[in-house]
Amino acid sequence: MRIIAQRHGKDLVVHLSQEPDEDHLETVNGQSDQVWVDLTFADPRQARPQQRRLFFALLNDIATYYVVPPDFLKTMFYTQYEFYTAGKSISLSDATRSSVSDANQLLDLVIDFMFEWHVPFKKGYELLPKDEAYYQYECCRHRVCAICGREHADIHHWDAVGSETRKLADHRQHRFMALCRTCHNEFHQIGPVKFTQKYHVQPIKLNEETLIDLGVMTRKRMDEIDNEVIR
Repeated sequence: MRIIAQRHGKDLVVHLSQEPDEDHLETVNGQSDQVWVDLTFADPRQARPQQRRLFFALLNDIATYYVVPPDFLKTMFYTQYEFYTAGKSISLSDATRSSVSDANQLLDLVIDFMFEWHVPFKKGYELLPKDEAYYQYECCRHRVCAICGREHADIHHWDAVGSETRKLADHRQHRFMALCRTCHNEFHQIGPVKFTQKYHVQPIKLNEETLIDLGVMTRKRMDEIDNEVIR
């Protein structure tokens, strides 16, 4: 189904290419007149050569680790992309009609696979978009240093939080990055501005579930803060 959205200030008017299946809406939403959707702002520009280079560099990392042909991996991830997008095909050729956002979705699938199966980033590591939110999120989730790729990284508060207030802070308002001890120490030595300029990185905010899973914040503390705001 194709979706076109028109923006009017803070409002989006969504036009569907066909009528949705009401039985399906009832099943997943409990109602058919109001639905919940995930919103992503797409980049419609043609997929970039840099994205193609990164894709094949990462495939080579996986191929080296598992000793499988890169062409097999390309077919596997293209098929996974088609399944993930309900039949949408993708190409990274020079004449591709796939967009930057399409290529980023494909790359996210590859990056997710490498984190899940602990495939070391080697040739592809220098090309990784370290300012991409999804990559930073996966680094935090798997405790892999976003700078050098070492495992067992710390979940670093990018914005300073005093040790005496850390337990009381609302970490949902803070930004994070996974850093190994060496990179963490360098961050404090040269400061966030020079660190960002040197490694071209951007921290991210973490959702509630991830904060809980990583032990950064408890559900009880979130509820306490929310109740204080209500009062």
